Amino acid sequence: MDLNNIEQLITKYLDGNTSLLEEQQLKRFFNQDTVPAHLEAYKPLFNYFTASQEDTFTATLPLKSKTNIKYKWLSIAAVVAISFGMYFNWSISAQDLGTYNEDQTQLAYNKFVQSLQMVSRNFNKGATSVSYLQELEIAKEQISYLNDFQNPIGRTLKINN
Repeated sequence: MDLNNIEQLITKYLDGNTSLLEEQQLKRFFNQDTVPAHLEAYKPLFNYFTASQEDTFTATLPLKSKTNIKYKWLSIAAVVAISFGMYFNWSISAQDLGTYNEDQTQLAYNKFVQSLQMVSRNFNKGATSVSYLQELEIAKEQISYLNDFQNPIGRTLKINN
């Protein structure tokens, strides 16, 4: 291969403008035993690319993910504990349902009424704290006449009606 052509290909390669065919020509040239002295610096570069093409990955990859068995058993134990707790709590409360007397029902009713009264008081406090919004609405209606100044014909028609 012509030495001048190789130097032009090296320039194109360093600029990133070579095609795959031209890069193969450079690899073949630098794989030779005899390379001109001024081009010896490029020989390891192209020899590396040739050698790296022959490298293969031979290590085995683990296909199973390693999961911690302790977490599985811990989650199963938690589900069992919650299930037992719910079962025993339900069975105890189901037994107690039949044993309510009038005093307990009256007490429950009174507590319910107290909680509704508390909700009502808090609701009324919230309603009074936003009462200023009504005042803003009144002020908006009072100032709406400013829109009439932008439309004098509409204003005169309102006066006439």
